[in-house]
Amino acid sequence: MEFIDKKVVSINNLMLKFRKKKCTPKNLLILFPHCIQNSQCKQNVKNDLSECKRCGKCKIKDLLEFSEKYGVNICLATGGRVALQKVMAEDIHGVIAIACEKELRTGLMAAMSKAIFAVPNLRPHGYCKDTDVYLDEVREAIEQFLQ
Repeated sequence: MEFIDKKVVSINNLMLKFRKKKCTPKNLLILFPHCIQNSQCKQNVKNDLSECKRCGKCKIKDLLEFSEKYGVNICLATGGRVALQKVMAEDIHGVIAIACEKELRTGLMAAMSKAIFAVPNLRPHGYCKDTDVYLDEVREAIEQFLQ
């Protein structure tokens, strides 16, 4: 099934590039999973991203900096329902979603009407713990939506 998940994500991103969907910063959302946060961190960023001390032990600091630099929305998803609610908000026209391929496939199917660029996370410690992301992919996706 993982093979299929990867293919769905790949095809979605290819189709999105051909659509050349553009939006303003205020209509773009970066959505990422809670497992990006370092598991040893004592900060409760699940409820409030401003709680992040930006220590650099995880990529939340970098994602927050992208949000500030480009003026785009950012949200930590604590689960699929919360993520879908944020993505389907009327004022969101484009989404950069970071997650494992399984969650990305599920989200893409649930929010088919939205322009979503899916960025698979890296799982050096297995699923749902201390995951990572290639920041260049996120930056390129932001710039593609905003050009």
